[in-house]
Amino acid sequence: MSVLQDLAGRTAVVTGAAGGLGRAIADRLAASGARIVAFDLPDALDALPAGWEGIALDLTDPTAAEQMQRVATRLGSVSVVVANAGLVPRWRGITELDAVEWQRVMAVNVWGVAITLGSFAEALATSGHGSGIVMASINGYRAHPKQVLYTASKHAVIGVMRAAAMDLGQKGVRVNALAPGPIATEALLSRITARHAAGGPAPEVALGALAAETMLGRMATQQDVANLAHFLASDAAAGLTGHVYPVEAGLA
Repeated sequence: MSVLQDLAGRTAVVTGAAGGLGRAIADRLAASGARIVAFDLPDALDALPAGWEGIALDLTDPTAAEQMQRVATRLGSVSVVVANAGLVPRWRGITELDAVEWQRVMAVNVWGVAITLGSFAEALATSGHGSGIVMASINGYRAHPKQVLYTASKHAVIGVMRAAAMDLGQKGVRVNALAPGPIATEALLSRITARHAAGGPAPEVALGALAAETMLGRMATQQDVANLAHFLASDAAAGLTGHVYPVEAGLA
């Protein structure tokens, strides 16, 4: 491994770290030597590997920011913060929106990202090489039918990232965003399966169609996302901040 990408001796905080992209990213950072502090819902923490510190947190809790700040104060110095936790709501068009669902998704996807970066800002600055990474989406800069809420939340995440990069850059902290395209996570596969049960295409057909839309002829993977997160977390990306990085195998 390049010395520039060695995270030995560094602490990485990852929200939503028990599964999906958060777990893939945390695994990759751990493989590079990072100590992992994993935030997730209480019933998800049993799945964490030995050696990781698991902290139960619900980002919709009104005290979530205070809880994170206490952890940041205890840790003192944090090199990497990955604000990954998020919700994917039901697909709804502009005339079908639900107010309660809207508030909950925005609380996790947007407020959760903002308080994660804010709570660990000083700890990142103290490390001398802090890197904040937020989970956006290609829906942060494009849209699809019946994805109003998700699209709005991910557009907002990119806005939070850019403003945070300006605020924290003065402290020597970098902030960037990952923007995955379709990834065959358990969440995506379950949605495709549900659509098939409702009369949609078979899962293999749906996945094949998504792959056919890319320049590489395949879907991006969780490991692709994790590898980019590792790069942005490392000193190899020391000159990069305020940017959105698509991970979508070249969507046409």
